[in-house]
Amino acid sequence: MTRACETGSGAADEASTRRETMISELREWGDLRSDSVAEALRTVPRHLFAPGESLEDVYAANQAVVTKRDEQGLATSSLSATHIQVTMLEQAQLQPGMRVLEVGSGGYNAALLAELVGEAGTVVSLDIDGDIVERARSCLQTAGYEPVRVVHGDAEHGHAPEAPYDRIIVTAGAWDIPPAWIEQLAPGGRIVVPLRMRGLTRSVVFAHDGDHLVSTGYRLCGFVPMQGVSAREERLIPLDGSEVALRAEEEQLLDVSGLRQALYGQWVQHWSGVRFDQVDELDFWIATQAPVFGLLVARQDAVERGLVTRAALRGVPTLLRGSGFAYRTKRPIEGTDEFETGVYAHGPEADAVADEYVELLRRWDRDLRGGPGARIEVFPATRPTSELPRGRIVEKAHTRVAVSWPGARNP
Repeated sequence: MTRACETGSGAADEASTRRETMISELREWGDLRSDSVAEALRTVPRHLFAPGESLEDVYAANQAVVTKRDEQGLATSSLSATHIQVTMLEQAQLQPGMRVLEVGSGGYNAALLAELVGEAGTVVSLDIDGDIVERARSCLQTAGYEPVRVVHGDAEHGHAPEAPYDRIIVTAGAWDIPPAWIEQLAPGGRIVVPLRMRGLTRSVVFAHDGDHLVSTGYRLCGFVPMQGVSAREERLIPLDGSEVALRAEEEQLLDVSGLRQALYGQWVQHWSGVRFDQVDELDFWIATQAPVFGLLVARQDAVERGLVTRAALRGVPTLLRGSGFAYRTKRPIEGTDEFETGVYAHGPEADAVADEYVELLRRWDRDLRGGPGARIEVFPATRPTSELPRGRIVEKAHTRVAVSWPGARNP
């Protein structure tokens, strides 16, 4: 495949140097493990997919580049941070000659896929936004990846004409897994998808297991949410104007008036004795164990006013009970560089809801720390509960997602 020349020897040299620095950082972080993915990163000129952006920004390993915003200024498409793209490419375990469907286009990731599957492989990149489709086509042509097919369509339907696919890689945040993706997956194939479960998103690798899908691994990630038929907005419940809110994924009856009163009332804090580490896994455990769950989110002003702690600035897993709620926090362990995990709780049953949260923290520490993690299984929405595995069942439109934790003992 002929590659486009990078104009200007000085710019080409700087871009090449920054690519090597980016590759080194990704290796140091542990995201980049395989030589084939490293060589793809080395080959594809990322800056040609972000015209007008500085080389510093484009080749920052942990920085996304927004390529389109809506009327409110919210990002609707972006060139994802390289460390997330690499994570998913490593999860996919691509081989030469494979057929790949990319759901969510931008051009750069499709070029990486083309390098990994080689000239004998096939890459189809699908996007619902006509502007993004044209932009991706133009960038791919400029970079010399004309064989990549960029098609305009809704992710809900996949792209049947080129199916079956050995890999389906989704590069937008998904709330559900449409039947078309499963139907268009070849035997032995994998779906790599940023799946949102109870408000938390993980890049999950799914493979066929009889008549359903089962995870073979997952990693923390974040993506611009999917558009079209598959889109699903999260429920946002204001507790203090626009300063403090609860983000709830599922339809559940909440005592909103009571929760608002609890926010302004007295609170308690309980400490667990559990080290504050492996936080991504701990948060996922809490999300899949709490009977009623949400994410408490806040702005800086609310933190400065003492309404909530800094943990809420990025959204913190929150256990809800009646008109009370509890969320995790941390404090330094004296004489060490470590932190202890604790809980702040508000409401008339603050002590009880705090104790419930602390017990979940201790169960995770006792049974699951350093373990294999969760098992995530996807069944058709028509599957009766009696035929599902034990664990948290997350209801979707097309599927029922069962999350269980091998190794966890009953309370």
